[in-house]
Amino acid sequence: MEQHIPEGANIPSEEAVAAERERLQYQKRYRQTLRTTIYALVVVAAAAVLLATLFLPVLQVSGSSMEPTLEDGDIILLVKTDSFDTGDLVGFYYQNKLLLKRVIAGPGDIVDIDDEGNVSVNGEVLDEPYLNSKALGETDIVYPYQVPENRYFVMGDNRLTSIDSRSSAIGCIEEEQIVGRVILRVLPLNRIAIIQ
Repeated sequence: MEQHIPEGANIPSEEAVAAERERLQYQKRYRQTLRTTIYALVVVAAAAVLLATLFLPVLQVSGSSMEPTLEDGDIILLVKTDSFDTGDLVGFYYQNKLLLKRVIAGPGDIVDIDDEGNVSVNGEVLDEPYLNSKALGETDIVYPYQVPENRYFVMGDNRLTSIDSRSSAIGCIEEEQIVGRVILRVLPLNRIAIIQ
């Protein structure tokens, strides 16, 4: 059957038809690529949130109790673990706030602090290179002090201003309160460091 083309109709050339086909195929590929990219970004974001929530919480430091190790505004990365050693920096919940302090002693250890701020655990003076200055700080407990079972004695690095296990207001923290151990300062960029 023969088709009738009206007079004066503008019939596109073969090149124009080929160019239009190419343009439509390009648009289709572009939309597919865009859709795939968006799906991939959503999956990566969901995985990052899940990872941060379950294994590697990211926190912003607020306050000066951990200076000079951590400063106000630093962004840090924690790792969830149930094993803590003397000297580890940990984040823990206290009255719906997340505090950062250093583990000084574990369950059953005996802590003693002299008037100059020298800390002894089980009769051995701690080497604390992370401190700028030692101080007895605010304390209302009697030394020597034995850490109760399933608890940790924690102190801030800024011993003059930190409120920590030396005060009965906070006391020793339970293992269940601990969110994780600080492993890395990620911001500011000029201070990125593994935290010891």
